[in-house]
Amino acid sequence: MSTGRVRTKKKACSSEQSPDSLPLRSSGRQVKKKAAEATDDDDDASEKKYRKCEKAGCTATCPVCFASAAERCAKNGYTSRWYHLSCGEHFCNECFDHYYRSHKDGYEKYTAWKRIWTSNGKSEPSPKAFMADQQLPYWVQCTKPECGKWRQLTKEIQLTPQIAKTYRCGMKLNNSTKAEGSDQCSMPEDLRVAEVSDHWWYSMLILPPLLKDSVAAPFLAAYYPDCVGMSPSCTSTNRLPGESNLVKFAITTFNSASFDNMTISFVCVCLCSVAGMNKYFQPFYQPNECGKALCVRPDVMELDELYEFPEYSRDPTMYLALRNLILALWYTNCKEALTPQKCIHHIIVRGLVRIRCVQEMARILYFMTRKGLINTGILSVSTDQYLLPKEYHNVSTLLVCFCFCFVFPFALELVIVLEAKDRIGGRVWDDKTFPGVTVGRGAQIVNGCVNNPMALMCEQLGIKMHKLGEKCDLIQEGGRITDPTIDKRMDFHFNAILDVVSEWRKDKTQHQDVPLGEKIQEIYKAFIRESGIQFSDNLEYACGTNLSQVSARSWDHNEFFAQFAGDHTLLTVGYSTIIDKLAEGLDIRLNFPVQSIDYSGEEVQVTTADGTVWRTQKVLVTVPLALLQKNAIQFNPPLSEKKIKAINSLGAGVIEKIALQFPYRFWDSKIQGADFFGHVPPNSSQRGLFSVFYDMDPEGKQSILMSVVTGDAVTTIKNLDDKQVLQQCMTVLRELFKEQEVPDPVKFFVTRWSKDPWLQMAYSFVKTGGSGEAYDIIAEDIQGTIFFAGEATNRHFPQTVTGAYLSGVREASKIAAF
Repeated sequence: MSTGRVRTKKKACSSEQSPDSLPLRSSGRQVKKKAAEATDDDDDASEKKYRKCEKAGCTATCPVCFASAAERCAKNGYTSRWYHLSCGEHFCNECFDHYYRSHKDGYEKYTAWKRIWTSNGKSEPSPKAFMADQQLPYWVQCTKPECGKWRQLTKEIQLTPQIAKTYRCGMKLNNSTKAEGSDQCSMPEDLRVAEVSDHWWYSMLILPPLLKDSVAAPFLAAYYPDCVGMSPSCTSTNRLPGESNLVKFAITTFNSASFDNMTISFVCVCLCSVAGMNKYFQPFYQPNECGKALCVRPDVMELDELYEFPEYSRDPTMYLALRNLILALWYTNCKEALTPQKCIHHIIVRGLVRIRCVQEMARILYFMTRKGLINTGILSVSTDQYLLPKEYHNVSTLLVCFCFCFVFPFALELVIVLEAKDRIGGRVWDDKTFPGVTVGRGAQIVNGCVNNPMALMCEQLGIKMHKLGEKCDLIQEGGRITDPTIDKRMDFHFNAILDVVSEWRKDKTQHQDVPLGEKIQEIYKAFIRESGIQFSDNLEYACGTNLSQVSARSWDHNEFFAQFAGDHTLLTVGYSTIIDKLAEGLDIRLNFPVQSIDYSGEEVQVTTADGTVWRTQKVLVTVPLALLQKNAIQFNPPLSEKKIKAINSLGAGVIEKIALQFPYRFWDSKIQGADFFGHVPPNSSQRGLFSVFYDMDPEGKQSILMSVVTGDAVTTIKNLDDKQVLQQCMTVLRELFKEQEVPDPVKFFVTRWSKDPWLQMAYSFVKTGGSGEAYDIIAEDIQGTIFFAGEATNRHFPQTVTGAYLSGVREASKIAAF
């Protein structure tokens, strides 16, 4: 019975879970558990002491906490969780709690940073972002040429461009610039540095690098900083509120001592330019802005960039950060060649990723140099200095030049220029025989100065350009000035005509093309007859021919691409000032017209008119379109049928100029300070004869006018001698200023571009039935051996000196890459 009672009592205790029995059973389990743990200690000790990073693929078998923020920081010991930033950088769960938990000491610092990040940035202000932005140590490279090792700075050291520029191993950065010992460079480099160069390392990076205090910040204040590769926690990258072009705004910080370079300040930001910088330098698009040539979106990689750097297609942040920095550095000092060494000091970012940024800098900078966005124009480069890696330079190149003297934008060795004429420049030809004034027989106006390479070169040379005003009175024969309201109305109607042409051509093929002049007449024939005003003069000036030859479908083909915006300016010193400077140091052979180019063998053989045979690896042909059309150079093998068809589908436009010097400025009182004035012919037979007159001395000290002859009028004066042309021009001027006496000129010249045997044209246009694609086809190289440049090979910017120059940049890049 007693046994039964005992069993019954046990059942009851079990059923009721007696408080007396639970401690005993619990103690038993604890004893067993401790015994089991003791048994497994040897097996699991390494896991407890050296917990691995949970990030798949991380190579850190024994992570170390870089933060050391919490009192109980795991350092290189055990933590319940490791937080991964890169394969060489982790922080422990204890340091995470130190900043993330509201009762911990670091919480206030984290939340203050978070408020600033949120107000300026677009990305999530996470604890990992905080650690990367505020806690990771900086890495800096020893500047001794024989060393170059990377060293990790202590956490309290703030890296600056000056430190990066002068750092030597062992340098004391707190209170001295002296090295601790002469043998500091002999200390081994951290093993983690070598891993950074491996291709997989960047893919294991949790957060992209965001530069601090980037030189690009003033350009990009309208963007979220983290979208263009900059840290939102720096005052220099505070986002501009609103959309005004010039705004003063205050940045209030929470604890300036707690954040990198954060101070209470007022920052004046101009969206269009940076203080002290040339107003024409605008390398970045602003949000919602479009239509500026040689301008990049700071938050998006372009197609050619993606092609060159496909590894950044998933996350372009690092590329954008470095590219934007390079552009900003170039435009803040375009008079010196920009090298990787000059850029890397400005890469301020925490962590091992700075090493990767420095390594990538050279690749990106060389790409942008080849692209012609930097290190272009007129630079003083020493003979031992290369703007591209030296392997790009071991190519012998002949430059066959009948026109604009193209030069390479970066120093290529073994280049010889064969110039057919007795001077360089081709269709750039300045007349300096007028006292105190340069008059361009060819090009002299810069059309659209924003980001224009010509404006860049003027800045490099210290040349001032004269901004052309918008006022242009139209004077009718008899002396009456056309009512400006009528002028504006006619301008509006003419643009409306062109809008109708644009609508008409949308669904038209090349076979359905018609002459532009015919289409204009068809659309508004009645209006033109009633108004008595001819609209086509300006277009004939732009195309260099009668509109009956110009394609209605493709006459403005290049307008589909972003064009140079901003002011139109008169280069008062003339383009020859730039060309002469570009030509310095080049091996230029004058009076060497080329007759044939034979590229059938391993070497190219170029034969000149005197029978000399030149042998080379590459040939760049810059012959005017008119001479290509007349087969002035014999190619062996012959040019392809496709290229010949493209050459003949474009027209070789001609304009002529007349410049006249007078004993005094008889036009001043009527024109009232305008840079130019227009002439309205009495009938269509005189259209194109002296349609516009330019005052060639903006300072008003000299008395020189220049006018142009365009369209059919070029044929009209072709067989007249210079004095007969002068007589016709003076007849027009005396009609325009009939109310006063117009004196005879004391000096004049008339150009004869159409009769120049090595030129025969002014600039190209698309003929009826042609298309803008012809420019691209002409520009195509032949077998990586024969290359073509010139305004007639630049689809984006034809008819301009800028377009000619940029075609040279393009071909130099191609030649260098082969």
